Amino acid sequence: MVSPHEKLVLEMRGITKRFPGVVANADVDFTLKKGEIHTLLGENGAGKSTLMKILYGLYQADEGEIYVHGEKREINEPNDALSLGIGMVHQHFMLIPQFSVVENLVLGTEPKRGGVFLDMAAAVRQVEDVSREYGLAIDPHAKVMNISVGMQQRVEILKALLRGAEILVLDEPTAVLTPQEVGELFTIMRNLTEMGKSIIFISHKLKEVMEISDRVTVIRRGRIIGSVTTAETNVNDLARMMVGRDVELVVSKEPAKPGPEMFRITDLHVQDDRHLPALSGVSLSVRAGEILGIAGVDGNGQNELAEAITGMRKATSGQIVLNGKDITNLSSRRVFESKVVHIPADRHRHGLVLEFSIAENMVLRTYYAPPFSNKTVLDWEVIKQEARELIEEYDVRTPNEDVLASSLSGGNQQKVIVARELAQEPELIVAAQPTRGLDVGAIEFVHTRLIEARDAQKAVLLFSLELDEILALADRIAVMYEGRIVGIVDREEATEEKLGLMMAGVSDDRTSAVAGGGEL
Repeated sequence: MVSPHEKLVLEMRGITKRFPGVVANADVDFTLKKGEIHTLLGENGAGKSTLMKILYGLYQADEGEIYVHGEKREINEPNDALSLGIGMVHQHFMLIPQFSVVENLVLGTEPKRGGVFLDMAAAVRQVEDVSREYGLAIDPHAKVMNISVGMQQRVEILKALLRGAEILVLDEPTAVLTPQEVGELFTIMRNLTEMGKSIIFISHKLKEVMEISDRVTVIRRGRIIGSVTTAETNVNDLARMMVGRDVELVVSKEPAKPGPEMFRITDLHVQDDRHLPALSGVSLSVRAGEILGIAGVDGNGQNELAEAITGMRKATSGQIVLNGKDITNLSSRRVFESKVVHIPADRHRHGLVLEFSIAENMVLRTYYAPPFSNKTVLDWEVIKQEARELIEEYDVRTPNEDVLASSLSGGNQQKVIVARELAQEPELIVAAQPTRGLDVGAIEFVHTRLIEARDAQKAVLLFSLELDEILALADRIAVMYEGRIVGIVDREEATEEKLGLMMAGVSDDRTSAVAGGGEL
């Protein structure tokens, strides 16, 4: 007899979903047991989110069936899913920042007084009751815009529970959290499963998967590779299932041998797109032969800092100096000609022209100069030869250099950018989220290239939202919070707990090498 814990609350059988030119899910089978946390693991683009959007009614499958509590169900829209007790917390929260917590929670299901007017007192009682029942403390009157990201996620989970969710889908829920907030989320998840809820956890972070899940199903290129009990597997086996080969998960590197200071920023102030302060007096320096990691929760000024350094955004005051040369507010081309290269956070928007061939993308930075042109005519044979050499050196998986960048996988698109930038013999490498959305094999490749650049006495400024990546690569770590650097620590002194507190704006004398953005 099947125990209550082993009872299946969800079955997805033979799910196939096609988009023009791609099969996102191919004959996928997935099950969820009552009271378990089941991780759906895979690289970005593997088909994880597509499968869950089918479950939640945002997409409809071309083939396949869904069974909830043993009964076949049609889920054509999110309301169908909600009526079946299926709730989804999206990676990008669906909250209205100007509304209070209680207003967001009861939106669409507002209790009415006299059948007409919003009964706010009843709404608050309803929220407080659910909050108390599930141990999710929250201030119902707080404006969403004024609470932390972790609290916003708590509101999203409460919203699903308030609507009767028995099955919770959490889509990359740790992507924007500090380590402390991740710990709090995992406690919430365990408490919910002890109360009989069942959770699907979408992730690509192997360490977190091992910590929180009961079972893991790996999906690669739209197909299920296998399902395993977490207690009977390890990160190496999961990485092999994700990629199809053994992967070096720990970056192999010698201790840094830093040279003289190569790059310095002093008291930099920058505005965001709304003309509000994004950077408030940032100062830092990077030496030749070292990697300075920039850590922080997304949205604390990292993007604006990278853009100001690379000429994509103007500074309102402050100074950016490379090898004694002031490059503040130079154009992107002039910054590049000063030997600064940039691996941008958004490879599609700022890194590639997807409608161009690989060969054309390889010379986006240099097409106007010899040997690629005489300033009037492009030398296509030289351009293609350059592309062929870089394709081989950087192991870009493509039939030839004439293939469009749009047809490459995310990992190979990133290799094109890394190849183009590092081929310029730079002095400073600005790498912003260099492995975002890549599988563990492509991550291994990019990490190796950055370490090689460091060992060749290049200065590397690494921006990453992945704390594991910062800890693996950086020689020193600067933490940004609300447009300031709250501290810089040597890698040997850095722990997840210390960095997590700094990411939340907490610092002390030992971690405040650059408190408030001051000098080193």
